[in-house]
Amino acid sequence: LRSLLSGGSISILCTKFMLIEVSSSSAKLNCFYRERANLALTLCNEKNGAIAHAVFLDYPNWNITDQSDWESFLHENYISNSCTPLNTLFMHLCVAKEEYAAECTQEIVSFHNGVSLWLLTVLSFTGRDMENVFEKMTIAPDSVVDNDFTLLVCPRHRHYPQLYVRKARLEDHDDIRALWTHQNETLKGTCSEYFLADLIESQDEDNQAAVGEAGDTAVGFMSLCSQVNVSLLQECFDLGPFHGLCKPHPEDILKVPEEPSLQEGICSSGAATVPHAELLPGDVKDFKGSATLLEAEEKAAFRPVYKGASNAFCIRLFLIDEKYETRAFIVCNFLQDKDFCVILVPHHVPEFFLIQSFVRAVPFCTSRFGQELYVFHRAGLLTSFNVRSATSNDLPGVQTLTESLSLNERILNDFRIFTLVRRDPCKWSCLVAADLHALVFQHTEYIRSHYNIEAFIRFNHHKQEEHGHLCHFVLNPIFHHYTKYFLKEMLRLAHKSSLYYPIYPQYVEGKFQTPCAHSLTSALHYMVPVRPRRQIVYPLEELGINAPSEQVSKDQLSYSLNHTNRKLVLESKVCVNTRIVVVGASDVGISFLETLVFWPHLQFNNLTLISTHGLPGEDPPGSRHRGFLINSHCFNDEDHAKMSLRSWVNVVVGKMTSINRAAKYVVVSKEEKVPYDYLVLCAGQQYQVPSPTGADICKLPTNREVLSGWPQRYTGKVPSNHFTLNDNQDCAKAAQWLRENCSPFFLPSGNVIVYGNTVDIYTTVEALLSLGIAGSRIHLVQPPLSSSVTCLNNNELEGAVGQALVEAGVSVHWDSILAQWGTGDDPDLITCAAFTTSTKPFQLQCSAFFSFAYRTVDYETFKAINDACLVFDGRLVINTEFCTNDVSIRAAGPLTKYSRRYYVDEWTHSNFSSKEIGFELAASMLSLLDLTPRPSSVAREGTDRLIPTYKGCKIKGGVLPGGYHYLHIAKPGIPFRLDLELALCDHGMEITTGEAREGNYFRMHINKYSMVDGITCFSKEPFPVSNYICLYGQHERLLNDLCYRWNQGQITDLYSRFFREPWSMAIYHDQFIDLKEELRQALVSEQVRQAAGGHLHQRGNLSVLFTSVSALSPQAPRFC
Repeated sequence: LRSLLSGGSISILCTKFMLIEVSSSSAKLNCFYRERANLALTLCNEKNGAIAHAVFLDYPNWNITDQSDWESFLHENYISNSCTPLNTLFMHLCVAKEEYAAECTQEIVSFHNGVSLWLLTVLSFTGRDMENVFEKMTIAPDSVVDNDFTLLVCPRHRHYPQLYVRKARLEDHDDIRALWTHQNETLKGTCSEYFLADLIESQDEDNQAAVGEAGDTAVGFMSLCSQVNVSLLQECFDLGPFHGLCKPHPEDILKVPEEPSLQEGICSSGAATVPHAELLPGDVKDFKGSATLLEAEEKAAFRPVYKGASNAFCIRLFLIDEKYETRAFIVCNFLQDKDFCVILVPHHVPEFFLIQSFVRAVPFCTSRFGQELYVFHRAGLLTSFNVRSATSNDLPGVQTLTESLSLNERILNDFRIFTLVRRDPCKWSCLVAADLHALVFQHTEYIRSHYNIEAFIRFNHHKQEEHGHLCHFVLNPIFHHYTKYFLKEMLRLAHKSSLYYPIYPQYVEGKFQTPCAHSLTSALHYMVPVRPRRQIVYPLEELGINAPSEQVSKDQLSYSLNHTNRKLVLESKVCVNTRIVVVGASDVGISFLETLVFWPHLQFNNLTLISTHGLPGEDPPGSRHRGFLINSHCFNDEDHAKMSLRSWVNVVVGKMTSINRAAKYVVVSKEEKVPYDYLVLCAGQQYQVPSPTGADICKLPTNREVLSGWPQRYTGKVPSNHFTLNDNQDCAKAAQWLRENCSPFFLPSGNVIVYGNTVDIYTTVEALLSLGIAGSRIHLVQPPLSSSVTCLNNNELEGAVGQALVEAGVSVHWDSILAQWGTGDDPDLITCAAFTTSTKPFQLQCSAFFSFAYRTVDYETFKAINDACLVFDGRLVINTEFCTNDVSIRAAGPLTKYSRRYYVDEWTHSNFSSKEIGFELAASMLSLLDLTPRPSSVAREGTDRLIPTYKGCKIKGGVLPGGYHYLHIAKPGIPFRLDLELALCDHGMEITTGEAREGNYFRMHINKYSMVDGITCFSKEPFPVSNYICLYGQHERLLNDLCYRWNQGQITDLYSRFFREPWSMAIYHDQFIDLKEELRQALVSEQVRQAAGGHLHQRGNLSVLFTSVSALSPQAPRFC
């Protein structure tokens, strides 16, 4: 576009600035227009070069009237004006190469008219060389328009003729048959050769057929039937917003009985479904943050009962020529006694133009109905609407509109405040009730620095007052397809260019508690979720004047941000209705869902997560039970709050117990059936209850005698004081039990046994100490290692932790295997535990038993996989594309292993970053689901036998005994003993400061390529983990000549000085990787080499790099 605008032989056909010389300033002007445009189109040649460009906005291109009042201006000054905000856009800019000017303009306007069903007119004031596309509008006799202005109009029917809709006749069969031959094989395979003729010939009062005629040819066909099984649809879909597709009846039961019995409220299956935000497009339900699972189940169990007659007819078959698909027609006049029109579409069929006028009915999570249901009300055929400022006179109408909503009181209170106090002139009513107010400067700066909002807008082209915060949006569901036009009108009339809508997590008091409690439910899917940006942990005191502003650095409540603007509001996403079911809320599963949800131009309507405890991150941050397990640092509480996956993902609480591959459904908790098109297994591995070996300690056995049958899974009833911790919910349950049963007040002498040899044993011991349990009551029992690599893999750290355990009074038992546990008088409690060692056994009194000794695939998960005949070889077998032996089932994470044909049995997904694995899994799925054309690449021969190379680092961190804050960042791969790695000739360089026992230990490994590929931190004081993670993979020269300064003795403390200096803030910036890539490309270009005279000084380039990073974001500090 820049070359097009700066070229010499172009024609400016229609622009407000048509007297300006075409130069680089014109390119800046075009960039400004495209940023604020409702629609921008570029016409390219076969070589993908731009030959024409046009920009359309929803207000006139000359400043002859206010943008919010142009409709009345046109009606007063022009004759036969049928232009409305719903069907009109104005061309503000159109440029084209001189030789193609006329043809390009016609092609652009023609394409514009095909963008939407409702955009019918293009207007433009003044212009030349437009006669072939536009026609002049007649000025009214009393017009006040200056003679210099000429209003040009291009109605849609000039490019897309209107269709004449009539009843189908047998003589139309040949034309319709021609349309039929272009359909896909799935549709043609379901019908016989004479199916079309039968539909036309068998018309009666219940079966109708219509054609859309252009000229003398039928170009569209629609078959209608008034017989609809509404009872079946009510069982499978949430039809509450449409009154169950039935006529109102006095005996309808629409609300939950006042006092439901306990049996009516509880699901017998033990599985509960929690719908995402789209579930009720017109009827919002309020799930409070304190709601228990039982309360959610009660609301999910109730379904309205409708006694009235059917009020719907269905479209059995719809065909239309591709050239006329934007003229898709809906026939409601043939069946006058029905208000709703429904159509069923297979899940894998992309949405077509006709469907854009329908409302998607949300299926229940457990619905096995094989198609998507779309609903249209005859009232949705309106051709115009009026959006205006609200007044106090609109209160009764808004009250009627919101009376069925659980948030109606809050909405009405806010409405009264805005209309009475009149703090903001931007309040809307009529069919939509919305409250809108401007964002203050601090909020926009915070959004800009904490969210990747500049992926959607350029802040430099938007005034401060043009950013708005959307508070409420309520829309009658039968007008759901007008949502984006209401949003467009809100922006125009309020003189806004961008809207923002935050969603706070459940645990935030005083805010809407869940996405289901939001009044924006019907508009949320017309906005885009904005990815959060990784934040720098700033050492504010050290930075001094270089520190960022308080608006950027201060902590605020985390929330998920949704956004729309002028150029996004008419940009339709590609809806994917494919049913994707994810099993397991592991880091891999969450990363997979995150990638799909934030994919820019796709909208996934059928994402479902099956998890034992639902979505993670729903507990308040800082809960005391969070320290029991080691942290992978893939996602933290703030990440979960800023993603708000519950807004986009259905959650089924329960455990997968079987898979029916033939019928394509998953059984949850042995009862509920969740259907899928693609099943993604990310269940991972969990700590299991170990089975005692059963050795008789009276016979003084040793480990050598029992190792052959160890470890095994315990199959009996698990005692209530035995704990295997796998997630935060397990930790919370254990912490609550300890507070109630093992506190010094209740049981001052009971022992707590921690059994295992993973790093989780140390974090659990520290958590027990923090709960007030005396160290003398804690026994740490470690079984023999299965490999030579210890969990910390660092002798200095192990010595410091061992000393801390001794100082705390914790007893440590080495190389001990569980032989027996005794239950005493209460069979539900472990009262003592016996262990064998390499010498003689011992026995401990026990009040609570924590086991981390046996980690493998959960038995019920294994049984479901094995019974489904999926290949299982110790783990679920996959190929390099995450595929199992079933093309519809994918898997990833520690649950899986590669097929033996790759000869890499020791390499699994456990050796790589879970977050990266989840992203790559989503990318492989997107190649199947995203219909956007992409350049294809042919893989080299033999690469299908190689496993993928992943580069993300493996991270683990937590608080160890003694209050030591621990972080270990390692390259992906098979772990080796540290002392053996140090002995390698090509090991690289070790940089270590401080001592572990002193609590200031910092170790960095620089490999033979001078890249950082290992970091270990062990400190008494908390440190910025997110900052240090950014150091991984960086060249040591980027770290301020780290190796040179270390060799010169200039670095004595990596904690308090070196990595807290101002220069290091550039490394921690989230866009630093992009900057490096841009600089790398610039350095290898011919232009840079010539400018540098063929020689570039490396140190000089680094100074340029660190200086340039300050331009990345307003949050970037200044550098010395």
